[in-house]
Amino acid sequence: MRTVTQRRALRLLALVLALLTHPALACDGRLYEAADVLAAPLCLPDRIQRIAVLDPAVSLGMALELGLPVVAAPLTGMSDAALRQAAEEAGVQNLGSLLDPSLEALVAARPDLILGAAFRAETYLPVLSQIAPTALIVPTDWRAYYRAVARLTGTEARLDALMAPFEARLAAVAARVPDTPVSILRITSWDFQVYLDQPDAYAPFALLHELGVRRPAYETGPDPMGMRRPDWEDLGQLDGEILLYIIGGTNASATDGRWEEVTGNPLWHLLPAVAAGRVYPIQSAVWMEFSGIGSAHRVLDDVERLIIGAP
Repeated sequence: MRTVTQRRALRLLALVLALLTHPALACDGRLYEAADVLAAPLCLPDRIQRIAVLDPAVSLGMALELGLPVVAAPLTGMSDAALRQAAEEAGVQNLGSLLDPSLEALVAARPDLILGAAFRAETYLPVLSQIAPTALIVPTDWRAYYRAVARLTGTEARLDALMAPFEARLAAVAARVPDTPVSILRITSWDFQVYLDQPDAYAPFALLHELGVRRPAYETGPDPMGMRRPDWEDLGQLDGEILLYIIGGTNASATDGRWEEVTGNPLWHLLPAVAAGRVYPIQSAVWMEFSGIGSAHRVLDDVERLIIGAP
């Protein structure tokens, strides 16, 4: 049995070891202590020169908009051809698909920072951290996520310069939005999806909420999933005067023929907006692969064209 003196000595030794291994003492770069990343504090290089991102939309689009040195990202299966082209022109190496990125390619890219979303990659943090400092960003609100990317990389001034004209345009568009109920549906290869109108919605739908676009009762939250999956009978509750629908994305729904079957079905033609000829497709590249301020502007483009300017 240990004596009181021995137990005190062991506690003191444990405290000394904890202090010696604390990131603040071990870090020879810049210590990032904000709680918007997992496992903070995080030791970052003083000068970040090679960034790998783990998602082909949010982290990639935001990093490129900020002019960051992105060297690798999953590019396979992207529906946003413009973002993929921008990445390829910037020399970004392809890590494969979002669902199965190549660790071998990630190691070969020699990143000095890995960026990604906490909800997607939390379980891989121990492995990723062995490759490079890994910032898995916690907030799901797109502005807060973007601010975390900018803080991590010292580009907040650049973000402010990009955000100011967007916020001004957002306010101007909101002032013109009519009080017209709008339904929005995603048609996949296997189901229907309705992203709900609620403040913490996925970015494009959160923007619609900010703009004051009115959605039918069936399409409003709050709901912890932020989504409903209607069957054919429930589609009748999409009774907006305008119907926007999404096909495609990181699946085969744009090419497997299901959406043509849906839009050719007699039940589809019973929906009020379809019967009135006020039904419009919208791009999955914008609405399902939202990637920053460029995407936000394209959401506003659709609102101006299809809701404010709809015949």
